[in-house]
Amino acid sequence: MSIGELLSVYGEKYLQGLLTTWELTIFSFIGAMIIGVIITVFRVCPIKPLRLFGEFYVQIFRNIPGAALLILLVYALPELDLILSYHSCVLTATTLIPASFCSEYLMSGINAIGIGQIEAARSIGMTFPLMMRKIVIPQAVRFSILPMTNLLIATMLTTSLASQVPLSPTDLTGVVSYINTRSVGGVTSFLISAFFYCITAVVIGQLGNLLDKKVRILR
Repeated sequence: MSIGELLSVYGEKYLQGLLTTWELTIFSFIGAMIIGVIITVFRVCPIKPLRLFGEFYVQIFRNIPGAALLILLVYALPELDLILSYHSCVLTATTLIPASFCSEYLMSGINAIGIGQIEAARSIGMTFPLMMRKIVIPQAVRFSILPMTNLLIATMLTTSLASQVPLSPTDLTGVVSYINTRSVGGVTSFLISAFFYCITAVVIGQLGNLLDKKVRILR
C-alpha cells in the first residue's frame, strides 16, 4: 500500500498512536524526573543506607533492558499476586529506567556547582534538605537541560515497548503491527511511524535548545 492509501485507511489509527505515544512520554518523563531527583538526593545525602540504595537503584535500572523489565512486570508480578494493567506496566517500565539516567545527569549537574556555594550554605547554617531544595537541585537541573532533552527523546522512543502488550489505544509502533496483521503495509507503514517519531524528536530538541539558552548559567 502507498502512503496515501495507508493514511486514508489507517489515518485515525496513526493519530491515536501518536497521541498515545505523547501521553506515555509525558507521564513517563514526569515520573522519571520525580524519581530521579529523589534518587539523586539519596546519593548525596549523609545517610549511608540511603546513599547505597540510590547507587543500587541506578546500577540496576541503568543496565536492565526495557523489554526484560516489561516482561517481569507483566508475567512475573502476577506470580506474586500483584497484577497491574498493561498500561500501568508500560508506564512503570518507561519511568523506572529513564529515572536512573535522570539521576546520572543530575549528578553531573551537581558536580558542576562551585564548592564555594555549598560551603557558604553550610556556613550560614542551612540544613541539608534546605540546601538541596534552594541551591543544589535547581542549579543541577539548569546545568542538565540538554541531557534532559535527550532523555525526553529517549523516553519517547522507549514507549515503543507498548507495542509488546495488547495496549488499547496502542502507540505508534503498535499501529504498525496492527496494520500488518490486517493489510500489506510493509515498510511504508514503518516509515510513517518513523516520520512521526522524528518530527516529535526534532520539536523536543528545538524546545530543549531554546530552554537551555534561556536558563543557562553563564560563567
